[in-house]
Amino acid sequence: MITFVASILLLIAGYFVYGKVVEKAFGISDKNQTPAITHNDGVDYVPLKPWRVFVIQFLNIAGMGPIFGAILGAAYGPAAYLWIVIGCIFMGAVMDYMSGMLSLRNDGASLPAIVGKYMGRRGRMILAFLTMFLMIAVGASFTSGPADLLTALTGMGKQTWMIVIIAYYIVATLLPINKIIGKIYPVMGAMLLFMALGVGAMLFIKGGAGELTMVELTGDTLRNWHGAPETNHLIPMMFIVISCGALSGFHATQSPMMARCITKESWGRPVFYGAMICEGIVAMIWATAAMAYFGGPEGLNAAAAAGKTPAIIVNEICNSWLGHFGAILAIVGVIVCPITSGDTAFRGLRLVIAEGMRMEQKKLLNRFVIALPIFAIAYFACYFDFSILWQYVGILNQILAALCLWTISVYFKKTGKCHWITTIPSFFITFMVICYLIVAPHKTGGFALAPNVGYTVSAILTCSAFIWFMMGTRKKEQGKLTRQS
Repeated sequence: MITFVASILLLIAGYFVYGKVVEKAFGISDKNQTPAITHNDGVDYVPLKPWRVFVIQFLNIAGMGPIFGAILGAAYGPAAYLWIVIGCIFMGAVMDYMSGMLSLRNDGASLPAIVGKYMGRRGRMILAFLTMFLMIAVGASFTSGPADLLTALTGMGKQTWMIVIIAYYIVATLLPINKIIGKIYPVMGAMLLFMALGVGAMLFIKGGAGELTMVELTGDTLRNWHGAPETNHLIPMMFIVISCGALSGFHATQSPMMARCITKESWGRPVFYGAMICEGIVAMIWATAAMAYFGGPEGLNAAAAAGKTPAIIVNEICNSWLGHFGAILAIVGVIVCPITSGDTAFRGLRLVIAEGMRMEQKKLLNRFVIALPIFAIAYFACYFDFSILWQYVGILNQILAALCLWTISVYFKKTGKCHWITTIPSFFITFMVICYLIVAPHKTGGFALAPNVGYTVSAILTCSAFIWFMMGTRKKEQGKLTRQS
């Protein structure tokens, strides 16, 4: 219980303390007009109330990510607490804030455009490809998954449910953001938070009564608890499995959408940094609940080996701890919350493509022209064996995070600001990404080399990337000084 409570308090303190450090490092001014004011088109650039922007941002980046990912990550034991707390405060929330604020300072530009500005045309092309692939993968998965669950609950055919879900996605993607997303997200956000808070309250009640086994983070418990440690190495696997709630590249693709709806720069910290801290708290609650419910990480691994998926675990915990109302919340959460990430994934993809084609989006016909092929591809993608493709989404997500963090570091270096605030996180996640590609099993996208070899090679390559960054930005700074003189 001590570790759980301390972790929650640290996350909250992180918002008030380190969040202000990050805000100061960026340098905000409410005197600057935001894109929501200067480019108001009534479709994507729409001034919204701060609390509404926060809720939309929270659901954009959350969905079931901080629940499913945290449950899978809890299989590695209490080390998950460290990654969620440190990752969320010093990496994930920083990236979400900076990507949102850089978009805000660049007329609401999408992530590929921001990368192109600071990393060059090649960087923009790479980011555009990765972003489009990731959004299609997320959108298709969040069509097929909820459709499977709805089919099991209702008996109606999966194809019918897929059509219904995609029809909703089309409407949410084409209509102005304040018409559909802006209206239903507050309700969905409240349900997701209520479910997490309900489970969190039961952790306190049952834990205080001694009814739960809550493993504390100590020197002895800081090890790999996974049921198959020979292929699921703590480093780097846990840092890839737990993305939402700690650090997720997908978030950087979503923040620009809200950068187009904020009316003051000072709202950046509660919207971008704050939403990520809330997601970290949700992830902390579910990681703890998964371990405690099954009597510890070993019990959780045994349940997973017996075929209990994260969705089944969520349903079981909610039914057991929250009764019938909890069962309803679990069903709605597992079905609806993924959809609330799928709709913004497709909307974000429309905006990325429109930006690349320089096609204004005020006209409905222009939006439809871009959206039609997107949904055609997504619909057919739902019929593939997506479980194999999804295994690569996790690593792709963190590759995107690494590239985004390096881009922000370049921005800081070019503007003479303290770049270490993102350079250190960039270095860390780059090491984890490279290490994953080297030591992960073949079926999950790696070369399955021995961990010691992987760690050494990863350290060398990551140090090389850091040297390249320092030397490359220094040359540009020197060139700028030469031209000025």
